[in-house]
Amino acid sequence: MDAVGVALLREVLAGTGWLREARRFAGALRGSAVARGGGLLLVGTPGYEPWHLAAHLDEEAARHGLPELRPTLVRHAVPPGAPAHLSAGLDRRPAAGTLLVVTPGTEAPGDGLLERVDDVRRGGATVLALEGGAGDPRLGSLAHEVLRVPDGAGDGVAPDLDAVQHLVSAAAGEETPRGRRFLDRLSRLADQLAAPPPHRW
Repeated sequence: MDAVGVALLREVLAGTGWLREARRFAGALRGSAVARGGGLLLVGTPGYEPWHLAAHLDEEAARHGLPELRPTLVRHAVPPGAPAHLSAGLDRRPAAGTLLVVTPGTEAPGDGLLERVDDVRRGGATVLALEGGAGDPRLGSLAHEVLRVPDGAGDGVAPDLDAVQHLVSAAAGEETPRGRRFLDRLSRLADQLAAPPPHRW
């Protein structure tokens, strides 16, 4: 989904509360990744690797000059010969300031993943969870921020997990309202300084 698709999705969901929730969650993600540094890790379940979200966060990081949003995709099983940027496995436990866990409603995170999430949290990282279905209370108790997409989303009233990932990645790259106000003021000041002097009487 490109920027036009995201804009259309936002129009469809206007007034449902999903835009506000996606922006809240994205703000927490961006705030943690930028403020804490240390790297952003992205992990799914053994049967669901969030490649799509990783690609979109990478695009947003490049588009907005936010290298902190560029995620490292952590994989449950790294095939032999995988390139370095796709070789981060759960066993390596790379350092992170922020960990984003994405779980579909069809698969629970599992004990192994939950142990790793707990390890990363104990190491000082901020943990965020984007969950499909009813969610897992164990993951919810480990996460600092949770965005849950319940079953039945995608029925015309609410988005599905894939659509919410698009909303979150797009919102993570956007300026916060406070940041926009600062840039607007800076732009007006630059215009005033660059303007020619007023004509004399």
